[in-house]
Amino acid sequence: MATCGEVLVNILENYGVDTVFGIPGFHTIELYRGLPNSNITHITPRHEQGAGFMADGYARVTGKAGVCFIITGPGMTNIATAMGQAMQDSVPMLVISSVNRTEHLGMGEGRLHELPDQSALLKQVSVFSHRVTHVEQLPKVLARAFTVFSSARPGPVHIELPIDVITAQADQLDIDAFAITPAPAPAPSAVTEAVALLSAAKRPLIVVGGGAANASAEVVALAEKVNAPVINTVNGKGIMPISHPLAVGCSGSCAIIRQEMKEADVVLAVGTEFSETDYDFFLVGEIEMNGKLIRIDIDGDQLSRNVKPSLAILSDASFALAAINTALVIEHPLQDGKQRAKQLQEIARSVTTNAKYDDFFATIKQALPEVVIVGDSTQPVYYALTHYETDAPRRYFHSASGFGTLGYAIPAAIGAKLGQANSPVVALIGDGAAQFTIGELASAVEAELSVTFLIWNNQGYGEISHFMDDAKIARIGVDIYTPDFMKIADGFGCATARARNHEELQAALIAANKLSGPSVIEVMEDDFVDGYPY
Repeated sequence: MATCGEVLVNILENYGVDTVFGIPGFHTIELYRGLPNSNITHITPRHEQGAGFMADGYARVTGKAGVCFIITGPGMTNIATAMGQAMQDSVPMLVISSVNRTEHLGMGEGRLHELPDQSALLKQVSVFSHRVTHVEQLPKVLARAFTVFSSARPGPVHIELPIDVITAQADQLDIDAFAITPAPAPAPSAVTEAVALLSAAKRPLIVVGGGAANASAEVVALAEKVNAPVINTVNGKGIMPISHPLAVGCSGSCAIIRQEMKEADVVLAVGTEFSETDYDFFLVGEIEMNGKLIRIDIDGDQLSRNVKPSLAILSDASFALAAINTALVIEHPLQDGKQRAKQLQEIARSVTTNAKYDDFFATIKQALPEVVIVGDSTQPVYYALTHYETDAPRRYFHSASGFGTLGYAIPAAIGAKLGQANSPVVALIGDGAAQFTIGELASAVEAELSVTFLIWNNQGYGEISHFMDDAKIARIGVDIYTPDFMKIADGFGCATARARNHEELQAALIAANKLSGPSVIEVMEDDFVDGYPY
């Protein structure tokens, strides 16, 4: 007899799942019965929040859903924070959990790991949460989850299995994956209207977010056709290669970029929600646009949030841009796009640039040109939000925007390395945030992953100290005790190094990337910069 837990593994494999993150528990061990007979790799984090962040990092570099097996009750409350981050950043994640036996649900009898309504709790941080009450539901619910991942705005999906359902006979189920639902294509009338607006534009501007991560070629082609500068959000970094003369990079939060959005006669926004952390990081107020705004998004609800569009196109980014590119003929090409892009970049950098932070990131790129950087909420990351750019998508992401979690970078970098094994991966994290998830170093050692954990040490919560000082509030709770990270890392079995200058940092990064296991490199803030980035 094949149980539901065993069949679940078979179905996941048929959807292309190759990695699962989880901590086995008394209620979930039957989910593991089928793993030895599959090609799925299991990674064991040291905390369920770590599992969620690992799945997040894996999903961001691959575009595939990160999958987790999580225990009832405390396991789910632990992973909820990671699901919140993924929900805010539209990251595909499948969280499969146990729950108490069907006949015990809602009884309040003090069962092990019992919550009054576990699914209701997780609905706040998921696209949907579904309790499977009969094994026959399993293939359909999984199909619904993978449909979200392939054809809608992605995010976490939670599926919970009562203990008695996990062990129920299920070899009668059809384990073949459902046909993958394609993402929506644009309405022809919307394409026609977009072409008319772009054809008449005299000062066009393109803004791309994470929803355009799979449409890099189409973004480049359209930008070149209309000769428009391209701005990107954090999750849009690299979609327009920063080496391209039409790439501005920067951030919608910079004053000069907000002014350009106001002055452009047509703004084409692709896969971006116009959120506060991307467009108002400095808290100066609402975005203003005087021209026409074309919004392309896979989520219909999103098209009516934050900024009012003149034309709303419900579509996958690549499909919409390809259709517009095909139909668009520019008879009299504009000539000033590259000059505008260069000017925007130069003005933005002249206002907010900090050469010492630039030098820090330049050292990382010189050591590891194809690096994937996974950032946490730490001072260099706040600078990177506006000034660090890449030449390919899915090479930079952080948790400082969106939900704004701490402790993200260490486990997310582990997930990123598992998803992109041939690329160097660097976790950039502060000393305060590192203490949230330092135990995940053991997971990296156990999995023999060559990940570099770069700890930016300012001996406390530097950003909050800065805000408290500005507000003339006494520093309470921010000048925290800082442990010896080198001893901790050595105890976990990581290679270690302290870098006191750029030459030492570059050498340490190169050496770490050659190892078969993880490394921790510590830099003291005072050795590299004079203070807060802005």
